[in-house]
Amino acid sequence: MHSMTLNARLDRATEIAREAGTLMRRRFADRDSRAYAMKGHQDFLTAVDGEVETLVAGRLRQSFPEDGIIGEEHGATGRTDGVWVVDPIDGTANFARGIAHFCISIAYVAAGEPVVGVIYDPVRDELFAAASGLGAALNGEAMRVSQAEDIRAASVECGWSMRRPVQDYIALCGRVMGAGAGLYRCGSGALGMAYVAAGRLDGYIELHINAWDVLAGVVLVREAGGRTNDFMGEGGLQRGAPILACAPGLAPALEGIAGIRL
Repeated sequence: MHSMTLNARLDRATEIAREAGTLMRRRFADRDSRAYAMKGHQDFLTAVDGEVETLVAGRLRQSFPEDGIIGEEHGATGRTDGVWVVDPIDGTANFARGIAHFCISIAYVAAGEPVVGVIYDPVRDELFAAASGLGAALNGEAMRVSQAEDIRAASVECGWSMRRPVQDYIALCGRVMGAGAGLYRCGSGALGMAYVAAGRLDGYIELHINAWDVLAGVVLVREAGGRTNDFMGEGGLQRGAPILACAPGLAPALEGIAGIRL
């Protein structure tokens, strides 16, 4: 995709993310807005999820009427060769319980690959943004993955998915800790990926993750100099897939620990 077209989409996505973040921040401050229902086992839903997704989808349609949209709450609309993939609140369980660790995630996919990624944490006012070939930035400043090479000094987040047996997750965590790495689980895969891109974490692993949770982060990590597996090649857009994202110096160790090929 032409860099001017990428820039236009990146710029608009950042504007929309900030607008949506203002709404999220206001709703988070209102305890009643955090009331939730359960879509499934440990799968939280608030009214704000739908409200934010409606706002984002509407703005994207106004700006790019030719593009398709896939949202976590409202499904897919429009074409699929150029498509926005949106998670209105990644970390809904945190949001619902008053834990200030959640974000909005917006990605754009063209020719079968994610090429624009924006993740906005409205509580900390941190906007992570990247586009293919254009680098990655945090609040406008260039960011890079860590230079870590020693797994015994690494910090690795392991996201949990109910779509895989709990024993698989426990075994993964055991391998991470057994290798000497510090283990984290903070409840937002999108922010976990953003933190890898920013060098705050050295790796992120999840044995199954949905496209709306991870595609923006894939762009961020790659453009910040990190490594990820071929999420799209494993059918990730349609049904989700495993993810491994990490600093290059930890790729051999984390491939073995995660059982995911980079």
